[in-house]
Amino acid sequence: MFEQTFKNIDDILWKEAGCTTELDYTEQTSWILFLKYLDDLEGERQMEATLRGKSGKFLMEETYRWSNWAAPKKQDGSLDHDRALTGDDLIAFVNNDLFPYLKGFKERAGGADTIEYKIGAIFSEIKNRFQSGYSLRDILDQMDKLHFRSQKEKHELSHLYEAKIRNMGNAGRNGGEYYTPRPLIRAMVQVTAPRPGETIYDGACGSAGFLCEAFDYLRHGKEKITTSQLKKLQGKTFYGKEKKSLAYIIGIMNMILHGIEAPNIIHTNTLTENLADIQERNRFDIVLANPPFGGKERKEVQQNFPIQTGETAFLFLQHFIKHLKAGGRAAVVIKNTFLSNSDNASRALRKELLENCNLHTLLDCPGGTFQGAGVKTVVLFFEKGAPTRKIWYYQLDPGRSLGKTNPLNDDDLKEFVQMQKTFANTAQSWSIHATDIDPETFDLSVKNPHTPEQAPLRHPDEILEEMIQLDKETDKTMRGIAALIDG
Repeated sequence: MFEQTFKNIDDILWKEAGCTTELDYTEQTSWILFLKYLDDLEGERQMEATLRGKSGKFLMEETYRWSNWAAPKKQDGSLDHDRALTGDDLIAFVNNDLFPYLKGFKERAGGADTIEYKIGAIFSEIKNRFQSGYSLRDILDQMDKLHFRSQKEKHELSHLYEAKIRNMGNAGRNGGEYYTPRPLIRAMVQVTAPRPGETIYDGACGSAGFLCEAFDYLRHGKEKITTSQLKKLQGKTFYGKEKKSLAYIIGIMNMILHGIEAPNIIHTNTLTENLADIQERNRFDIVLANPPFGGKERKEVQQNFPIQTGETAFLFLQHFIKHLKAGGRAAVVIKNTFLSNSDNASRALRKELLENCNLHTLLDCPGGTFQGAGVKTVVLFFEKGAPTRKIWYYQLDPGRSLGKTNPLNDDDLKEFVQMQKTFANTAQSWSIHATDIDPETFDLSVKNPHTPEQAPLRHPDEILEEMIQLDKETDKTMRGIAALIDG
């Protein structure tokens, strides 16, 4: 229904001098899409109020409503070109009037959990990158064709937006920071199996893929959701934090498109929170996350953690363990070097994980799972409050090389999700007892016992001797051939 409109928008953005990357395309599409969503939301609220015999209250002042500046209409429903701003006038209005007004919602809002606050938060972090008011006018005309009136329309828009995030992730290393393959997320959600009433947290939420997939799992799962449960899903189930401005905006927009009106995402550096200050009310039933790895945090940030290290992912893992309730469940992506690194922080963190959590499942992902990341990853599944007794390993092998044109899919993970329920042993899966783990190193390396051991490397002297013998045999053969020719 809307796919061609999105393609038209991308074509316009490609020609716009102020937008040069997929990240820019997604950012600029996001704020315009958000304002169109707000206009449709206000329209719905006004209609509901009218049906109840009441007069509804607009969030936006008339000057700043979509129908006034972005898409003013004539009585026949066509665009009123006399009132529709374009060129330099449009850029001046957006930069000098619209954005400052929208930014002010943050101060005027009644609380951080309101749509008003989200409006202010988004426009405090984003800026208009359009240099041509004519390009922006073309985008507004295309965006006005999109509607959020029915669930079918919202569902299609959420899929198109997800595709835009995926393209941004495939565009390069920076874009990849915001995108975790959705089949992997869905498998992680299925294994942790959230239940209505439980709280779900991602302290490095990026584009909010984990929170969106968990919402879809609960909203459209086997259990029928009651009205009160749906209300709790909307406001008191999903919580996220994100450091980067663009990811924060995309995450909010993504959750809105999936059906959560005022997402509980906070724009903050999660790691600046001191773990010693965490109280029971700050804890969650489930953690689902793919924290950034390879980054380095400053010394003052490291002071917030009992196990101090500059590796961002290791700090996040401590953060997640601390934020889980007793009996809480987690699924966390981490680079596979965590399993065997010999530095003090890695060993101490593995010891902490094994002694205070039940690390029951470890999914070994193949290279290429994350586009452009250049590292292999594993997923840790654990429950807080009891020590690890046995770890079930599963070595994911899709039977092909993964890449941009051949990504991970849901069928690749179907067997893992099914077998994980019984911790079945196969050629790709096995279990180890905690008592078999080295108590000095706590090494958790993936070593498939069903794979034949490779022959040990030979000594260089042995290889040289063999080469000399082969040369002698070759020389003997060549002499024989020469004698035959001479004869």
